[in-house]
Amino acid sequence: MALSLQQQAKRRSERNRRRLKAVSGGRLRLSVHRSDKNISAQIIDDLNGVTVAAASSLEGDKGAKSKGSDVDAAARIGKLVAERAIEKGVKDVVFDRGSYIYHGRVKALAEAAREAGLNF
Repeated sequence: MALSLQQQAKRRSERNRRRLKAVSGGRLRLSVHRSDKNISAQIIDDLNGVTVAAASSLEGDKGAKSKGSDVDAAARIGKLVAERAIEKGVKDVVFDRGSYIYHGRVKALAEAAREAGLNF
């Protein structure tokens, strides 16, 4: 029987997470979540179960367009989460895109995080 789209996405996410755990080599995980209206990213330490750094398009920037889920917002979030991670001493991470394909907003977030100094 064919799987629904939600079941396919869940399987892909689980498969990616298993793969990331095998190749991470103790590095922290840069996890991305996107919705229709917002995008967020977290640097997660899975061994200790804590979030080291996080950024979201829900955070308010005075004077700038802060909310939204376009490519520009994703790039801002990627840069912001990278800056916060570097402040905490984290430079090497493994990228966890979950069930999202590496395209559009997810790609913009990843490229901005790389340009800001994260290695993955």
